[in-house]
Amino acid sequence: MNVNMPRGKMKFDEDLVPDREDDFQTDDEENQAERVFDNLDDDTESEVNNSPPSRNLSNEVDFNTSWPQSYRRSMDMLTSVSQTPPGINFFRIIGLTEKSSFSMESTQDEYSNSLTLPLVSDEKISIGKEEPTLKPQLRSHASCPKVSATEFSSPERQSSFSQSVINGINILCGIGLMTIPYAVKEGGWLSLLILLLFAVACFYTGILMMRCLQSCPDLKTYPDIGQAAFGVAGRLGIAIILYLELFGSCVEYITLVSDNLASLFPNTAMNLAGTELSTHQVFGITAALLVLPTVWLRDLSLLSYISAGGIFATTLVALCLFWAGAVNRIGFSNPRTKFLDIENISVSIGLFGYGFAGHAVFPNVYSSMKDQSKFPLVLYISVVFSLVMYFSVGVVGYLLFGDKVESQFTLNMPKELYASKIAIWTTVVTPLAKYALTLLPIVSSIEELVPFPRLRCYAMSIVIRTTLVLASLAVALSFPYFGSVMALIGSLMSMIVALIYPCACYLKLHSGRVSNMQITTCISIIIAGVISAILGTYSATTRIAGKGD
Repeated sequence: MNVNMPRGKMKFDEDLVPDREDDFQTDDEENQAERVFDNLDDDTESEVNNSPPSRNLSNEVDFNTSWPQSYRRSMDMLTSVSQTPPGINFFRIIGLTEKSSFSMESTQDEYSNSLTLPLVSDEKISIGKEEPTLKPQLRSHASCPKVSATEFSSPERQSSFSQSVINGINILCGIGLMTIPYAVKEGGWLSLLILLLFAVACFYTGILMMRCLQSCPDLKTYPDIGQAAFGVAGRLGIAIILYLELFGSCVEYITLVSDNLASLFPNTAMNLAGTELSTHQVFGITAALLVLPTVWLRDLSLLSYISAGGIFATTLVALCLFWAGAVNRIGFSNPRTKFLDIENISVSIGLFGYGFAGHAVFPNVYSSMKDQSKFPLVLYISVVFSLVMYFSVGVVGYLLFGDKVESQFTLNMPKELYASKIAIWTTVVTPLAKYALTLLPIVSSIEELVPFPRLRCYAMSIVIRTTLVLASLAVALSFPYFGSVMALIGSLMSMIVALIYPCACYLKLHSGRVSNMQITTCISIIIAGVISAILGTYSATTRIAGKGD
Protein backbone atom coordinates (compact mmCIF):
# COMPACT_ATOMS: atom_id res chain seq x y z
CA MET A 1 0.00 0.00 0.00
CA ASN A 2 1.33 3.41 -1.06
CA VAL A 3 0.97 5.75 1.90
CA ASN A 4 1.88 8.76 -0.25
CA MET A 5 -1.35 8.56 -2.24
CA PRO A 6 -4.43 10.63 -1.22
CA ARG A 7 -6.50 8.85 1.31
CA GLY A 8 -9.56 8.67 -0.97
CA LYS A 9 -7.46 6.67 -3.49
CA MET A 10 -5.69 4.26 -1.11
CA LYS A 11 -6.31 0.60 -1.78
CA PHE A 12 -6.48 -2.08 0.81
CA ASP A 13 -5.36 -5.61 0.27
CA GLU A 14 -8.08 -7.87 -1.04
CA ASP A 15 -7.73 -10.20 1.93
CA LEU A 16 -8.21 -7.37 4.43
CA VAL A 17 -11.30 -7.86 6.58
CA PRO A 18 -13.66 -4.81 6.16
CA ASP A 19 -14.54 -4.68 9.81
CA ARG A 20 -10.92 -4.19 10.75
CA GLU A 21 -9.83 -1.66 8.17
CA ASP A 22 -9.64 1.16 10.70
CA ASP A 23 -7.46 -0.91 12.95
CA PHE A 24 -4.69 -1.12 10.36
CA GLN A 25 -4.24 2.58 9.64
CA THR A 26 -0.63 3.69 9.63
CA ASP A 27 0.76 6.81 11.22
CA ASP A 28 1.17 8.39 7.80
CA GLU A 29 -2.47 7.79 7.00
CA GLU A 30 -3.55 9.37 10.27
CA ASN A 31 -1.36 12.40 9.60
CA GLN A 32 -2.81 12.76 6.11
CA ALA A 33 -6.33 12.58 7.50
CA GLU A 34 -5.55 15.31 10.00
CA ARG A 35 -4.12 17.47 7.23
CA VAL A 36 -7.25 16.97 5.10
CA PHE A 37 -9.54 18.16 7.89
CA ASP A 38 -7.20 21.01 8.78
CA ASN A 39 -7.29 22.19 5.16
CA LEU A 40 -11.07 21.87 5.14
CA ASP A 41 -11.31 24.06 8.24
CA ASP A 42 -8.91 26.59 6.72
CA ASP A 43 -10.96 26.74 3.49
CA THR A 44 -14.16 27.21 5.44
CA GLU A 45 -12.64 29.97 7.57
CA SER A 46 -11.29 31.68 4.45
CA GLU A 47 -14.69 31.58 2.78
CA VAL A 48 -16.30 32.99 5.90
CA ASN A 49 -13.87 35.89 5.90
CA ASN A 50 -14.53 36.61 2.21
CA SER A 51 -18.30 36.36 2.49
CA PRO A 52 -20.62 39.32 2.95
CA PRO A 53 -20.80 40.44 6.55
CA SER A 54 -23.67 38.78 8.37
CA ARG A 55 -26.06 40.33 10.84
CA ASN A 56 -25.33 40.70 14.48
CA LEU A 57 -26.23 37.65 16.50
CA SER A 58 -28.73 39.76 18.40
CA ASN A 59 -30.79 40.06 15.24
CA GLU A 60 -31.08 36.30 14.72
CA VAL A 61 -34.39 34.72 15.61
CA ASP A 62 -35.96 31.31 15.64
CA PHE A 63 -36.98 30.98 12.01
CA ASN A 64 -39.40 28.20 12.90
CA THR A 65 -41.67 30.93 14.26
CA SER A 66 -40.65 33.89 12.09
CA TRP A 67 -43.47 35.66 10.32
CA PRO A 68 -44.56 35.35 7.58
CA GLN A 69 -43.99 31.67 6.82
CA SER A 70 -46.68 31.52 4.15
CA TYR A 71 -45.22 34.24 1.93
CA ARG A 72 -43.56 32.13 -0.71
CA ARG A 73 -46.33 29.69 -1.45
CA SER A 74 -49.04 32.33 -1.47
CA MET A 75 -47.01 34.60 -3.75
CA ASP A 76 -46.29 31.65 -6.04
CA MET A 77 -49.97 31.82 -6.91
CA LEU A 78 -49.25 35.06 -8.76
CA THR A 79 -46.68 33.23 -10.91
CA SER A 80 -49.32 30.80 -12.05
CA VAL A 81 -48.35 29.88 -15.59
CA SER A 82 -46.13 27.02 -14.42
CA GLN A 83 -48.97 25.72 -12.24
CA THR A 84 -51.86 23.68 -13.50
CA PRO A 85 -55.29 23.10 -12.03
CA PRO A 86 -56.45 19.53 -11.46
CA GLY A 87 -57.20 17.58 -14.63
CA ILE A 88 -55.03 19.70 -16.94
CA ASN A 89 -51.88 17.93 -17.99
CA PHE A 90 -50.04 20.17 -20.41
CA PHE A 91 -48.16 21.99 -17.64
CA ARG A 92 -46.23 20.21 -14.94
CA ILE A 93 -47.56 20.40 -11.43
CA ILE A 94 -45.40 22.07 -8.84
CA GLY A 95 -44.85 19.81 -5.83
CA LEU A 96 -43.45 20.46 -2.39
CA THR A 97 -40.29 18.64 -1.40
CA GLU A 98 -40.88 18.79 2.31
CA LYS A 99 -43.79 18.88 4.67
CA SER A 100 -45.30 22.30 5.23
CA SER A 101 -45.85 23.80 8.65
CA PHE A 102 -49.50 24.22 7.78
CA SER A 103 -52.15 21.70 8.72
CA MET A 104 -54.00 20.61 5.58
CA GLU A 105 -56.84 18.26 4.95
CA SER A 106 -55.65 15.22 3.06
CA THR A 107 -56.38 15.15 -0.65
CA GLN A 108 -55.17 13.03 -3.50
CA ASP A 109 -54.09 15.99 -5.56
CA GLU A 110 -50.76 17.45 -4.49
CA TYR A 111 -51.43 20.59 -6.45
CA SER A 112 -54.68 21.17 -4.59
CA ASN A 113 -52.73 20.95 -1.36
CA SER A 114 -50.25 23.53 -2.59
CA LEU A 115 -53.06 25.95 -3.34
CA THR A 116 -55.05 25.39 -0.14
CA LEU A 117 -54.10 27.62 2.73
CA PRO A 118 -55.79 26.64 5.99
CA LEU A 119 -54.71 28.01 9.31
CA VAL A 120 -51.27 27.40 10.72
CA SER A 121 -50.78 24.52 13.13
CA ASP A 122 -48.32 23.97 15.94
CA GLU A 123 -46.38 21.48 13.89
CA LYS A 124 -42.85 22.54 12.95
CA ILE A 125 -40.68 21.45 10.08
CA SER A 126 -37.77 19.32 11.11
CA ILE A 127 -34.54 20.57 9.67
CA GLY A 128 -32.38 17.83 8.26
CA LYS A 129 -29.03 17.24 9.88
CA GLU A 130 -26.12 18.82 8.12
CA GLU A 131 -23.16 16.73 7.10
CA PRO A 132 -20.08 18.53 8.39
CA THR A 133 -17.82 16.81 5.87
CA LEU A 134 -19.48 18.46 2.88
CA LYS A 135 -17.65 21.62 1.98
CA PRO A 136 -20.54 23.39 0.15
CA GLN A 137 -22.81 22.93 3.13
CA LEU A 138 -20.19 24.29 5.46
CA ARG A 139 -19.89 27.35 3.27
CA SER A 140 -23.61 28.03 2.96
CA HIS A 141 -24.18 27.96 6.68
CA ALA A 142 -21.01 29.70 7.68
CA SER A 143 -20.89 32.52 5.18
CA CYS A 144 -24.55 33.30 4.56
CA PRO A 145 -27.11 34.88 6.85
CA LYS A 146 -29.49 32.25 8.10
CA VAL A 147 -33.00 32.40 6.69
CA SER A 148 -36.31 30.79 7.31
CA ALA A 149 -36.27 27.04 7.19
CA THR A 150 -39.99 26.86 7.59
CA GLU A 151 -40.80 29.20 4.77
CA PHE A 152 -42.60 26.78 2.55
CA SER A 153 -40.19 24.29 1.14
CA SER A 154 -38.80 25.12 -2.26
CA PRO A 155 -40.84 23.96 -5.23
CA GLU A 156 -38.94 22.13 -7.91
CA ARG A 157 -37.46 24.28 -10.60
CA GLN A 158 -40.00 23.59 -13.32
CA SER A 159 -40.75 26.85 -15.08
CA SER A 160 -39.40 26.92 -18.59
CA PHE A 161 -38.03 30.07 -20.17
CA SER A 162 -41.29 30.86 -21.96
CA GLN A 163 -43.37 30.25 -18.84
CA SER A 164 -41.10 32.52 -16.81
CA VAL A 165 -41.43 35.27 -19.43
CA ILE A 166 -45.22 35.01 -19.31
CA ASN A 167 -45.11 35.11 -15.51
CA GLY A 168 -42.93 38.22 -15.58
CA ILE A 169 -45.15 40.03 -18.06
CA ASN A 170 -48.27 39.00 -16.17
CA ILE A 171 -46.84 40.61 -13.03
CA LEU A 172 -45.75 43.89 -14.60
CA CYS A 173 -48.42 44.54 -17.19
CA GLY A 174 -51.65 44.72 -15.18
CA ILE A 175 -54.23 47.29 -14.19
CA GLY A 176 -51.55 49.97 -14.15
CA LEU A 177 -51.98 50.08 -17.93
CA MET A 178 -55.38 51.70 -17.49
CA THR A 179 -53.92 54.88 -15.99
CA ILE A 180 -51.00 55.52 -18.34
CA PRO A 181 -52.85 57.97 -20.64
CA TYR A 182 -54.01 59.81 -17.50
CA ALA A 183 -50.41 59.88 -16.25
CA VAL A 184 -49.28 61.38 -19.57
CA LYS A 185 -52.01 64.00 -19.27
CA GLU A 186 -50.87 64.95 -15.77
CA GLY A 187 -47.18 65.19 -16.58
CA GLY A 188 -47.21 66.04 -20.29
CA TRP A 189 -45.46 64.33 -23.19
CA LEU A 190 -42.03 64.65 -21.59
CA SER A 191 -43.22 62.56 -18.66
CA LEU A 192 -42.79 59.54 -20.95
CA LEU A 193 -39.06 59.97 -20.38
CA ILE A 194 -39.72 59.28 -16.70
CA LEU A 195 -41.57 56.12 -17.73
CA LEU A 196 -38.46 55.02 -19.62
CA LEU A 197 -36.23 55.82 -16.64
CA PHE A 198 -38.47 53.80 -14.34
CA ALA A 199 -38.27 50.82 -16.70
CA VAL A 200 -34.46 50.97 -16.70
CA ALA A 201 -34.23 51.47 -12.94
CA CYS A 202 -36.64 48.62 -12.17
CA PHE A 203 -34.76 46.28 -14.50
CA TYR A 204 -31.53 47.16 -12.70
CA THR A 205 -33.01 46.65 -9.23
CA GLY A 206 -34.49 43.35 -10.39
CA ILE A 207 -30.97 42.21 -11.28
CA LEU A 208 -29.78 43.37 -7.86
CA MET A 209 -32.44 41.20 -6.24
CA MET A 210 -31.20 38.22 -8.25
CA ARG A 211 -27.67 38.85 -6.99
CA CYS A 212 -28.96 39.05 -3.44
CA LEU A 213 -30.61 35.66 -3.89
CA GLN A 214 -27.39 34.25 -5.32
CA SER A 215 -25.41 35.47 -2.31
CA CYS A 216 -26.85 32.64 -0.24
CA PRO A 217 -28.70 29.51 -1.41
CA ASP A 218 -31.19 29.76 1.47
CA LEU A 219 -32.67 33.04 0.24
CA LYS A 220 -35.89 32.45 -1.67
CA THR A 221 -38.27 35.37 -1.15
CA TYR A 222 -38.25 39.14 -0.73
CA PRO A 223 -38.71 38.94 3.08
CA ASP A 224 -35.75 36.52 3.17
CA ILE A 225 -33.60 39.14 1.46
CA GLY A 226 -34.79 41.78 3.92
CA GLN A 227 -33.98 39.56 6.87
CA ALA A 228 -30.56 38.61 5.53
CA ALA A 229 -29.69 42.28 5.12
CA PHE A 230 -31.34 43.95 8.11
CA GLY A 231 -32.41 41.19 10.46
CA VAL A 232 -35.92 40.38 11.58
CA ALA A 233 -36.89 44.06 11.43
CA GLY A 234 -36.01 44.07 7.74
CA ARG A 235 -38.12 40.99 7.17
CA LEU A 236 -41.16 42.34 8.98
CA GLY A 237 -40.85 45.78 7.46
CA ILE A 238 -40.78 44.67 3.85
CA ALA A 239 -43.47 42.02 4.43
CA ILE A 240 -45.87 44.59 5.90
CA ILE A 241 -45.23 46.99 3.02
CA LEU A 242 -45.83 44.23 0.48
CA TYR A 243 -49.08 43.22 2.15
CA LEU A 244 -50.27 46.83 2.27
CA GLU A 245 -49.49 47.12 -1.43
CA LEU A 246 -51.54 43.99 -2.14
CA PHE A 247 -54.42 45.31 -0.05
CA GLY A 248 -54.29 48.55 -2.02
CA SER A 249 -54.52 46.54 -5.22
CA CYS A 250 -57.65 44.83 -3.89
CA VAL A 251 -59.16 48.25 -3.20
CA GLU A 252 -58.30 49.31 -6.75
CA TYR A 253 -59.96 46.17 -8.16
CA ILE A 254 -63.26 47.08 -6.53
CA THR A 255 -63.01 50.69 -7.71
CA LEU A 256 -62.12 49.55 -11.22
CA VAL A 257 -65.12 47.23 -11.47
CA SER A 258 -67.42 49.82 -9.93
CA ASP A 259 -66.34 52.62 -12.29
CA ASN A 260 -66.69 50.54 -15.45
CA LEU A 261 -70.06 49.06 -14.51
CA ALA A 262 -71.26 52.55 -13.63
CA SER A 263 -70.23 53.73 -17.09
CA LEU A 264 -72.36 50.99 -18.66
CA PHE A 265 -75.36 51.52 -16.37
CA PRO A 266 -75.12 55.19 -15.31
CA ASN A 267 -78.64 55.56 -13.95
CA THR A 268 -78.51 52.75 -11.42
CA ALA A 269 -79.37 53.74 -7.85
CA MET A 270 -80.74 52.02 -4.76
CA ASN A 271 -82.33 52.88 -1.45
CA LEU A 272 -81.04 50.59 1.27
CA ALA A 273 -82.54 50.91 4.76
CA GLY A 274 -83.34 54.55 4.18
CA THR A 275 -79.88 55.28 2.73
CA GLU A 276 -79.64 56.43 -0.86
CA LEU A 277 -76.82 54.66 -2.64
CA SER A 278 -75.19 56.24 -5.68
CA THR A 279 -74.33 54.36 -8.84
CA HIS A 280 -70.71 53.90 -7.79
CA GLN A 281 -71.72 52.67 -4.34
CA VAL A 282 -74.19 50.17 -5.78
CA PHE A 283 -71.62 48.67 -8.12
CA GLY A 284 -68.90 48.80 -5.48
CA ILE A 285 -71.05 46.64 -3.22
CA THR A 286 -71.87 44.46 -6.22
CA ALA A 287 -68.17 43.94 -6.93
CA ALA A 288 -67.53 42.94 -3.32
CA LEU A 289 -70.42 40.45 -3.40
CA LEU A 290 -69.09 38.96 -6.63
CA VAL A 291 -65.58 38.39 -5.29
CA LEU A 292 -66.68 37.14 -1.87
CA PRO A 293 -67.45 33.53 -2.97
CA THR A 294 -64.09 33.31 -4.74
CA VAL A 295 -62.32 34.41 -1.56
CA TRP A 296 -64.07 31.66 0.40
CA LEU A 297 -62.73 28.94 -1.92
CA ARG A 298 -60.17 26.64 -0.34
CA ASP A 299 -58.80 25.46 -3.69
CA LEU A 300 -57.87 28.39 -5.90
CA SER A 301 -56.31 26.31 -8.67
CA LEU A 302 -58.94 27.28 -11.24
CA LEU A 303 -58.62 30.98 -10.42
CA SER A 304 -54.86 30.64 -10.65
CA TYR A 305 -55.17 29.21 -14.12
CA ILE A 306 -57.64 31.92 -15.23
CA SER A 307 -55.40 34.61 -13.79
CA ALA A 308 -52.59 33.43 -16.03
CA GLY A 309 -54.61 34.88 -18.90
CA GLY A 310 -53.93 38.37 -17.60
CA ILE A 311 -51.56 39.06 -20.50
CA PHE A 312 -54.29 38.22 -23.00
CA ALA A 313 -56.78 40.45 -21.18
CA THR A 314 -54.34 43.36 -21.02
CA THR A 315 -53.43 43.01 -24.68
CA LEU A 316 -57.09 42.76 -25.66
CA VAL A 317 -57.99 45.99 -23.86
CA ALA A 318 -55.08 47.80 -25.54
CA LEU A 319 -56.09 46.47 -28.96
CA CYS A 320 -59.64 47.68 -28.39
CA LEU A 321 -58.27 51.18 -27.75
CA PHE A 322 -56.19 51.05 -30.92
CA TRP A 323 -59.15 49.72 -32.91
CA ALA A 324 -61.46 52.44 -31.65
CA GLY A 325 -58.97 55.09 -32.71
CA ALA A 326 -57.88 53.66 -36.05
CA VAL A 327 -61.11 52.08 -37.32
CA ASN A 328 -63.93 53.85 -35.48
CA ARG A 329 -62.16 57.21 -35.72
CA ILE A 330 -62.97 58.34 -32.20
CA GLY A 331 -61.11 61.07 -30.37
CA PHE A 332 -58.68 63.64 -31.74
CA SER A 333 -61.34 66.23 -30.88
CA ASN A 334 -59.23 68.00 -28.27
CA PRO A 335 -55.87 68.97 -29.75
CA ARG A 336 -54.81 70.84 -26.60
CA THR A 337 -51.95 68.80 -25.23
CA LYS A 338 -49.00 69.84 -23.09
CA PHE A 339 -45.36 68.87 -23.16
CA LEU A 340 -44.55 69.27 -19.46
CA ASP A 341 -46.55 70.02 -16.33
CA ILE A 342 -44.20 70.45 -13.39
CA GLU A 343 -47.06 70.98 -10.95
CA ASN A 344 -48.70 67.60 -11.60
CA ILE A 345 -45.77 65.49 -12.75
CA SER A 346 -45.39 63.94 -9.29
CA VAL A 347 -48.74 62.19 -9.86
CA SER A 348 -47.34 60.72 -13.06
CA ILE A 349 -44.32 59.46 -11.15
CA GLY A 350 -46.53 57.53 -8.72
CA LEU A 351 -48.56 55.98 -11.54
CA PHE A 352 -45.45 54.96 -13.48
CA GLY A 353 -43.93 53.51 -10.33
CA TYR A 354 -47.00 51.37 -9.71
CA GLY A 355 -46.76 49.93 -13.22
CA PHE A 356 -43.23 48.57 -12.85
CA ALA A 357 -43.29 47.44 -9.21
CA GLY A 358 -43.33 43.66 -9.68
CA HIS A 359 -40.41 43.05 -7.34
CA ALA A 360 -42.53 41.31 -4.72
CA VAL A 361 -42.75 38.29 -7.02
CA PHE A 362 -39.42 38.47 -8.89
CA PRO A 363 -37.68 36.17 -6.37
CA ASN A 364 -40.46 33.60 -6.86
CA VAL A 365 -40.01 33.71 -10.63
CA TYR A 366 -36.26 33.29 -10.24
CA SER A 367 -36.51 30.42 -7.74
CA SER A 368 -38.97 28.47 -9.90
CA MET A 369 -36.91 28.61 -13.11
CA LYS A 370 -35.27 25.51 -14.51
CA ASP A 371 -32.38 27.56 -15.85
CA GLN A 372 -31.87 30.43 -13.45
CA SER A 373 -29.02 31.86 -15.52
CA LYS A 374 -31.64 33.10 -17.99
CA PHE A 375 -33.46 35.22 -15.43
CA PRO A 376 -31.86 38.50 -16.66
CA LEU A 377 -33.20 37.77 -20.15
CA VAL A 378 -36.62 36.93 -18.71
CA LEU A 379 -36.61 40.20 -16.80
CA TYR A 380 -35.41 42.15 -19.85
CA ILE A 381 -38.16 40.77 -22.11
CA SER A 382 -40.83 41.35 -19.45
CA VAL A 383 -39.77 44.95 -18.85
CA VAL A 384 -39.42 45.76 -22.56
CA PHE A 385 -42.82 44.25 -23.39
CA SER A 386 -44.47 46.18 -20.56
CA LEU A 387 -42.68 49.39 -21.56
CA VAL A 388 -43.89 49.05 -25.17
CA MET A 389 -47.44 48.43 -23.97
CA TYR A 390 -47.40 51.34 -21.53
CA PHE A 391 -45.77 53.70 -24.00
CA SER A 392 -48.12 52.88 -26.91
CA VAL A 393 -51.28 53.00 -24.78
CA GLY A 394 -50.15 56.26 -23.17
CA VAL A 395 -49.47 57.91 -26.52
CA VAL A 396 -52.62 56.67 -28.26
CA GLY A 397 -54.88 57.32 -25.27
CA TYR A 398 -53.64 60.88 -24.81
CA LEU A 399 -53.86 61.58 -28.55
CA LEU A 400 -57.45 60.30 -28.66
CA PHE A 401 -58.84 62.02 -25.59
CA GLY A 402 -56.40 64.80 -24.76
CA ASP A 403 -56.98 66.62 -21.49
CA LYS A 404 -60.38 64.94 -21.16
CA VAL A 405 -58.86 61.50 -20.53
CA GLU A 406 -60.12 59.82 -17.35
CA SER A 407 -58.06 57.89 -14.80
CA GLN A 408 -59.20 54.77 -16.72
CA PHE A 409 -59.21 55.26 -20.46
CA THR A 410 -62.07 52.78 -20.87
CA LEU A 411 -64.35 55.40 -19.32
CA ASN A 412 -63.68 57.67 -22.31
CA MET A 413 -64.51 55.08 -24.95
CA PRO A 414 -67.98 55.43 -26.57
CA LYS A 415 -70.24 52.80 -25.05
CA GLU A 416 -72.05 52.04 -28.31
CA LEU A 417 -68.93 50.64 -29.96
CA TYR A 418 -68.26 46.91 -29.84
CA ALA A 419 -64.59 47.58 -29.13
CA SER A 420 -65.59 49.66 -26.12
CA LYS A 421 -67.90 46.97 -24.77
CA ILE A 422 -65.23 44.31 -25.14
CA ALA A 423 -62.66 46.51 -23.38
CA ILE A 424 -64.99 47.41 -20.52
CA TRP A 425 -66.26 43.90 -19.85
CA THR A 426 -62.71 42.53 -20.01
CA THR A 427 -61.72 45.19 -17.50
CA VAL A 428 -64.59 44.10 -15.25
CA VAL A 429 -63.99 40.34 -15.40
CA THR A 430 -60.21 40.30 -14.95
CA PRO A 431 -60.14 41.93 -11.47
CA LEU A 432 -62.89 39.57 -10.31
CA ALA A 433 -60.63 36.63 -11.16
CA LYS A 434 -57.51 38.15 -9.62
CA TYR A 435 -59.01 39.54 -6.42
CA ALA A 436 -58.90 36.30 -4.40
CA LEU A 437 -55.34 35.52 -5.49
CA THR A 438 -54.19 39.02 -4.58
CA LEU A 439 -55.85 38.81 -1.16
CA LEU A 440 -54.53 35.30 -0.46
CA PRO A 441 -51.04 36.28 0.85
CA ILE A 442 -52.62 38.72 3.31
CA VAL A 443 -55.10 36.10 4.50
CA SER A 444 -52.40 33.50 4.99
CA SER A 445 -50.18 35.86 6.96
CA ILE A 446 -53.03 36.79 9.30
CA GLU A 447 -53.99 33.16 9.78
CA GLU A 448 -50.46 32.46 10.96
CA LEU A 449 -50.98 34.90 13.83
CA VAL A 450 -54.01 33.13 15.28
CA PRO A 451 -52.74 32.20 18.79
CA PHE A 452 -55.09 29.41 19.85
CA PRO A 453 -55.20 26.01 18.11
CA ARG A 454 -58.97 25.73 18.52
CA LEU A 455 -59.41 28.89 16.47
CA ARG A 456 -57.34 27.52 13.60
CA CYS A 457 -60.31 26.27 11.64
CA TYR A 458 -61.98 26.98 8.35
CA ALA A 459 -64.70 29.03 10.05
CA MET A 460 -62.09 31.43 11.39
CA SER A 461 -60.56 31.58 7.92
CA ILE A 462 -63.94 32.58 6.48
CA VAL A 463 -64.22 35.34 9.09
CA ILE A 464 -60.77 36.71 8.27
CA ARG A 465 -61.37 36.66 4.52
CA THR A 466 -64.80 38.23 4.76
CA THR A 467 -63.46 40.95 7.06
CA LEU A 468 -60.70 41.80 4.58
CA VAL A 469 -63.19 42.01 1.70
CA LEU A 470 -65.43 44.32 3.71
CA ALA A 471 -62.41 46.43 4.69
CA SER A 472 -61.34 46.82 1.07
CA LEU A 473 -64.93 47.72 0.14
CA ALA A 474 -65.07 50.35 2.88
CA VAL A 475 -61.83 51.94 1.66
CA ALA A 476 -62.99 51.83 -1.96
CA LEU A 477 -66.29 53.53 -1.10
CA SER A 478 -64.57 56.11 1.10
CA PHE A 479 -61.93 56.98 -1.51
CA PRO A 480 -63.39 56.18 -4.95
CA TYR A 481 -60.53 57.86 -6.80
CA PHE A 482 -58.83 55.23 -8.92
CA GLY A 483 -55.99 57.37 -10.26
CA SER A 484 -55.17 59.18 -7.02
CA VAL A 485 -55.21 56.00 -4.92
CA MET A 486 -52.98 54.24 -7.44
CA ALA A 487 -50.61 57.20 -7.43
CA LEU A 488 -50.51 57.00 -3.62
CA ILE A 489 -49.70 53.27 -3.69
CA GLY A 490 -47.08 53.80 -6.37
CA SER A 491 -45.44 56.67 -4.52
CA LEU A 492 -45.62 55.47 -0.93
CA MET A 493 -45.07 51.72 -1.34
CA SER A 494 -43.89 50.85 -4.84
CA MET A 495 -40.91 53.21 -4.58
CA ILE A 496 -39.76 51.36 -1.47
CA VAL A 497 -40.40 47.92 -2.95
CA ALA A 498 -38.97 48.55 -6.43
CA LEU A 499 -36.22 51.15 -5.94
CA ILE A 500 -35.13 51.86 -2.38
CA TYR A 501 -35.12 48.46 -0.66
CA PRO A 502 -33.42 46.37 -3.41
CA CYS A 503 -30.50 48.82 -3.58
CA ALA A 504 -30.19 49.02 0.20
CA CYS A 505 -30.23 45.22 0.57
CA TYR A 506 -27.68 44.77 -2.20
CA LEU A 507 -25.27 47.26 -0.66
CA LYS A 508 -25.69 45.61 2.74
CA LEU A 509 -25.27 41.99 1.61
CA HIS A 510 -22.34 42.78 -0.72
CA SER A 511 -20.60 45.30 1.50
CA GLY A 512 -16.92 45.51 0.60
CA ARG A 513 -17.37 43.71 -2.72
CA VAL A 514 -19.07 46.35 -4.87
CA SER A 515 -17.39 48.88 -7.09
CA ASN A 516 -17.60 52.62 -6.64
CA MET A 517 -19.76 52.82 -9.75
CA GLN A 518 -22.25 50.34 -8.27
CA ILE A 519 -22.31 52.23 -4.98
CA THR A 520 -22.92 55.51 -6.79
CA THR A 521 -25.68 53.99 -8.92
CA CYS A 522 -27.46 52.41 -5.96
CA ILE A 523 -27.26 55.55 -3.86
CA SER A 524 -28.55 57.63 -6.78
CA ILE A 525 -31.52 55.29 -7.20
CA ILE A 526 -32.24 55.40 -3.47
CA ILE A 527 -32.17 59.21 -3.46
CA ALA A 528 -34.40 59.37 -6.55
CA GLY A 529 -36.79 56.90 -4.93
CA VAL A 530 -36.98 58.85 -1.69
CA ILE A 531 -37.62 62.15 -3.48
CA SER A 532 -40.24 60.55 -5.76
CA ALA A 533 -41.93 58.91 -2.76
CA ILE A 534 -42.16 62.19 -0.84
CA LEU A 535 -43.40 64.31 -3.74
CA GLY A 536 -45.77 61.66 -5.09
CA THR A 537 -47.27 60.87 -1.70
CA TYR A 538 -47.87 64.55 -1.00
CA SER A 539 -49.56 65.11 -4.38
CA ALA A 540 -51.70 61.99 -4.13
CA THR A 541 -52.89 62.65 -0.58
CA THR A 542 -53.65 66.27 -1.49
CA ARG A 543 -55.80 65.11 -4.38
CA ILE A 544 -57.60 62.51 -2.30
CA ALA A 545 -58.32 65.12 0.36
CA GLY A 546 -59.56 67.39 -2.42
CA LYS A 547 -62.17 64.82 -3.46
CA GLY A 548 -61.06 63.89 -6.92
CA ASP A 549 -58.52 62.41 -9.32
